[in-house]
Amino acid sequence: MPDTTLPPRLPVHVPLGTRPLGLLASLSAARRNLLSIIPKIATTQPMVSGRTGARWHMVMDPEAIRAMLLERLDDYPKSLVTKNLLRPAIGESLFIAEGAHWRWQRRAAAPVFSHRNVMNLAPIMSQAAERCCARIAEAGPRAVNLHDEMVTTTFDVISDVTFSGDSVFDKSGVHRAIDDYIAAAGKISLFDMLGFPDWVPRPGRILSGGAVKQMKAVADSAIDARAARSHDGVPDLLDLLLAGEDPETKRKMSVAELRDNLLTFIVAGHETTALALSWSLYLCAFDQKVQDRAREEAQAVLQGRAAGGEDLAQLPFVRQIVDEAMRLYPPAGIISRTAQKADTLCGREVRPGDTVMVPIYALHRNALLWEEPDAFRPERFADRKAVPRYAYLPFGDGPRICIGASFAIQEAVIILATLLSRFRFTPVPGREPEPVMIITVRPEGGVWLEAEAV
Repeated sequence: MPDTTLPPRLPVHVPLGTRPLGLLASLSAARRNLLSIIPKIATTQPMVSGRTGARWHMVMDPEAIRAMLLERLDDYPKSLVTKNLLRPAIGESLFIAEGAHWRWQRRAAAPVFSHRNVMNLAPIMSQAAERCCARIAEAGPRAVNLHDEMVTTTFDVISDVTFSGDSVFDKSGVHRAIDDYIAAAGKISLFDMLGFPDWVPRPGRILSGGAVKQMKAVADSAIDARAARSHDGVPDLLDLLLAGEDPETKRKMSVAELRDNLLTFIVAGHETTALALSWSLYLCAFDQKVQDRAREEAQAVLQGRAAGGEDLAQLPFVRQIVDEAMRLYPPAGIISRTAQKADTLCGREVRPGDTVMVPIYALHRNALLWEEPDAFRPERFADRKAVPRYAYLPFGDGPRICIGASFAIQEAVIILATLLSRFRFTPVPGREPEPVMIITVRPEGGVWLEAEAV
């Protein structure tokens, strides 16, 4: 008889630390995989504190997180480490700006991501899904790195919805520059961990200077070209940003502000969705029963065509897979804030200058909040109202929730449903991905699957 006492097989996860790390050990671990600095105790406690160069706290309690991200937003601005990593590439854009400067940009950009505008862009997502299916079919029965394929597909989407296929936009050049920047600048610097001021040079950022210049030059040329002529058809993101203004002050974005926000949307807009899709496909291959159920749903709705924006309401289980993939492998595995005022969180003292982190990877696997937290169970999102607010943060929350969240979800469901309706994905033995966070939680080694047409 089979041994029924064996625990169920779980999808890949990061072995979290069981002993405190000193400064140099923390730096070494962080440079290889930022998730590895999270102590395992963070998956069973509401809050963990310590000192590594500076005082820090990790918060996993939804009410305390609500206080930070909603009620006392200005008391917990993004940490210096976060700003130092990203400012060279995206300036004082929405992602980094604070206070009044952030608020007016958010008001100006909000209409860009209205439900109507996001739905108008759905056909571009459907076309990208069709091209993706064609490439996978052409590859034949051999194994395909689906992470590379998802990066290509989502970059097709973001470049087409941003620039409407303008020939002036160098797709491959920007794609290469983004990867070069993340590789060079994304490594946590010892200077950052010690809290050195921003004017002290960081070697990684010096190395990334060329990539930053290339990204900015491409964006500037695209903005100049669009401003010099009109664009016909459905307005794209660049049109909407050029037309956008703060409804309170009537202020419009300067060319530099447009460029920085455009680069933010390009980087975040394709990376987040590519990761959600890569991990969703890995998990569907991991659990064939889940994949079969999702395929049945997608085939019943789509009848051989690519999914569109109007299909989302009829694809609830595909959406649940995406939600669960972002729970197990949140694109931003850790978010970091710097306390500005003395405060108390979970009964613990927080001092001005303390680093206060929300380790989303640990929050999403915290045993106080989730049943069988390491298991792949998409049905836990069948009733979204049952999921505690501020316990699930793939896009953050509060006023600074990701402005493009609905865009990303729509894109992910369209592409995943289309793929599952046409292919069966199975794992390649010995090629499991490893979740590694530098800036985002990527599948190290790729997501290698065999794709069989159905």
